[in-house]
Amino acid sequence: MNCFFAILNRLKYINRWGLMHGVRSENVMEHSAIVAMLAHSLAALENKLSGTEYDPARAALLGLYHEAAEALTGDLPTPVKYYNASITAAYKEIERGAEERITRSVPLKLEGELKGYISQDKTERESAVVKAADKIAALIKCREELKAGNTEFAGAEKSTLAELERSPLKSVKYFLDEMLPAYDLTLDELQQ
Repeated sequence: MNCFFAILNRLKYINRWGLMHGVRSENVMEHSAIVAMLAHSLAALENKLSGTEYDPARAALLGLYHEAAEALTGDLPTPVKYYNASITAAYKEIERGAEERITRSVPLKLEGELKGYISQDKTERESAVVKAADKIAALIKCREELKAGNTEFAGAEKSTLAELERSPLKSVKYFLDEMLPAYDLTLDELQQ
């Protein structure tokens, strides 16, 4: 019996933003889907805007699996994860252990296809767009909460936006200028 997909299926039970009061909860599985879509598009945009050679499909798959370890570790809130260097290092070790356990569960016939997505090389070229996509997904969540009247996310929105504005990726600037404003529209406005 192989448990790989059953383990990853548990991502739908892991809620994000654990220290924040949210109007709507967000789980890691839906977050990963959003990051995958954004990473795919950012890679394609970056290629067009900067002449880079990102692989959009690879970026999408890296985004899809970027939180796989959380199926076993849960989602440690950012303020805790980065509270100090020793906590950050300890958590990274826990993540690596979880990635190794999940990687060992990859079906033998799919090893070549999946292992590199679970234990990701963060220095890989496409990692830059995945990281940016992860931040954009966080910004979108913050904006959704603010739009619903939840000021709990105001500080997170401000710091996340500032970090994205410092990104060297032209695709990030393009997204912020051309696509992010649409998230403030109603369904009726989106269909006009």
